[in-house]
Amino acid sequence: MIPWLERGTPFPPVERALRHPNGLLAAGADLSADRILAAYRRGIFPWYSEGEPVLWWSPDPRMVLVPAELKISRSLARSLRNRGYALRIDTAFEAVLEGCAAPRRDAAGTWLSPEMRAAYLRLHRLGHAHSFETWRGGELVGGLYGLAIGRMFYGESMFTRATDASKAALAGLARELVLRGFPLIDCQMNTAHLASLGAREMPRADFLRSLGGLVNYAQPPGPWEPSPAGAARPDESPCPG
Repeated sequence: MIPWLERGTPFPPVERALRHPNGLLAAGADLSADRILAAYRRGIFPWYSEGEPVLWWSPDPRMVLVPAELKISRSLARSLRNRGYALRIDTAFEAVLEGCAAPRRDAAGTWLSPEMRAAYLRLHRLGHAHSFETWRGGELVGGLYGLAIGRMFYGESMFTRATDASKAALAGLARELVLRGFPLIDCQMNTAHLASLGAREMPRADFLRSLGGLVNYAQPPGPWEPSPAGAARPDESPCPG
């Protein structure tokens, strides 16, 4: 059994999360900005299908990606050079949300319900959620979005409408995070696709130790702009455990 959270109920310790299904911790509560930010700071995230109550998760192990370890294959490098893609940040957040919520060929529905999209749009307007967008010829052809708290980035979802367009957005994200001194991307669940790009599993206890040092950096929320090429990386950035 998992606990039911009322609006003011705090999250239980993540160590109480179920093993099957891996990481299911609690249900209920709400999707207010304060609730979601409190969850991410504790290594918890919401994930549920439309029509279900809000479900909160903290899997063990956790899938993470060190930005500097992103694997760029030769074919992907050629694609990034030759397809005329341009990266923008935080110029079309709502359109990226809609792209991520669109039906997929390998899935019957979407976990990004209207309620979830409204919650992340609120977080974007508050300066916590960011979109990395792949554009070509004035058209949005791929992208991803996630949350930044301190110097921790939480990747949420991506979409593509052209070959390697979502990977181009991920490459842009990784570069930007290196320049900003963000040493870790939370990828949440293990997938073969993420593993092929360099993501790896980390025991939840190690993830939480890294998280504790990263979310407490004083980073004012607000929209992001691409860092200048060659910008200095902050030298006080901690490393993941």
